[in-house]
Amino acid sequence: MAIAACAPAAPPVDPQFVAEWMRNYYGLIRVERVSPPVAARVLGYASVALYEGLAVGDAGASLAGRLNGLDSLPRPDAGSRLDPLLVASAAQRVVLDSLFAEGIPATRAALATLSDSMEAARIALGIPAAVQAASRAHGARLGAAILAWASRDGFAETRTKPFTPVVGPRYWLNDSRADEYTPQNLSAASDFVAFDNPAASLRAGAASERSLAVTRPKPADLKALKALNPTGATEPWWGSLRPFVLLSADECPTPPPVPWSTAPGSPFHNEARRVYETGRSLTKEQYQTALYWADNGGQTGTPVGHWLSIGSQLVSQQRLDAARAAQVFVQVTLAQADAFIAIWHEKYRLSVIRPSTYIRRHIDAKWTPAIVTPPFPEYPSGHSGQSAAAATVLTSLLGTVAFEDSTNLAIGHAPRRFASFTEAADEAAMSRLYGGIHFPMGNENGKALGRCIGEKVVERLGSARR
Repeated sequence: MAIAACAPAAPPVDPQFVAEWMRNYYGLIRVERVSPPVAARVLGYASVALYEGLAVGDAGASLAGRLNGLDSLPRPDAGSRLDPLLVASAAQRVVLDSLFAEGIPATRAALATLSDSMEAARIALGIPAAVQAASRAHGARLGAAILAWASRDGFAETRTKPFTPVVGPRYWLNDSRADEYTPQNLSAASDFVAFDNPAASLRAGAASERSLAVTRPKPADLKALKALNPTGATEPWWGSLRPFVLLSADECPTPPPVPWSTAPGSPFHNEARRVYETGRSLTKEQYQTALYWADNGGQTGTPVGHWLSIGSQLVSQQRLDAARAAQVFVQVTLAQADAFIAIWHEKYRLSVIRPSTYIRRHIDAKWTPAIVTPPFPEYPSGHSGQSAAAATVLTSLLGTVAFEDSTNLAIGHAPRRFASFTEAADEAAMSRLYGGIHFPMGNENGKALGRCIGEKVVERLGSARR
């Protein structure tokens, strides 16, 4: 004990430890082809594990008591020496091994390889064996406590709950064809999708996910990590989950959509006409913007992963230390997770029809949007809301700063430079109009909802450096 007490302190944690995890999450989400809400939940718990591990020994920095249902977390034994990186790595490993238990073998291997390599690099700096063992043991306790907290959020109950969509001319109907779900680019990072497999069922609402991404088949009976079914209804009960920070799913109120009508000149018809006319006159830049922010589930890291990728790039661009990087990681992911809960609560409560369905019925039967329509109701816009939530948190933590985003370089999109996080979020929202998948009201009110959620997260979790 005396020798351990006199041992030199370990060097500060490299912030690239946080950035590397953030970058790798994008790939894991894409490979597993999960829906955006499921991705947000997984990253929410993973980010808490990483943050709490790095904050070990600093009770004032812990999120225990500030997140719904997380009343307490294990604290280190008095006088024990722990290495924050090893604690964080062990906590995350426990959480991710459980949340990705249904993952494909490549995912599990990638998690193990990344964790092992980071631990090896840290140990090489001279971490004593006793500190290693104590750190791993405490990280495992942290991870187990976070998993116990996660098990009470209502997710398990949604896995088998039946859903029957409301029926009527004004309500959402997933009328997209299965053959619309093809990658926008073909590269080593995306799949070739074919539909000539005679064993594939392409019935609306029941298409086999094996026919949609043939190179990474997943069993149909998965519950936690089932693949996105683009011809079904994505997570209709997601709005019933326990939020992380919000007091309730409807704490940030959303104004109702404009009254339903098919009459030319009515506010609703004008919303659809705006989408229709925009789609007919898209410039090359507008079309590229729609593709850049498409972030389709099953093909990319989803909108959640896109903003997480931005966050990982900011670690170097803004020269963040590890504590600040972890704070950015956890607050952005929790804001996005709560945004999906709040937005999905409204989407399935209101079940607003998508522009493609309305326009084909009442304006132009042959009209086609620039990007594929997602398999859930229109109002409010999920991408607009979660982008605004992420941008609000980032602005609070880092200020109004210019940055470059190279997230989609691997699928053919040149890096984009933005003057602020708000500018990027505004472009993400506008991309949904360019893409023909959201009404203007869905985008604008989605952004307002996201800003409210981001403000609640910052207000309750704090923006000052610890």
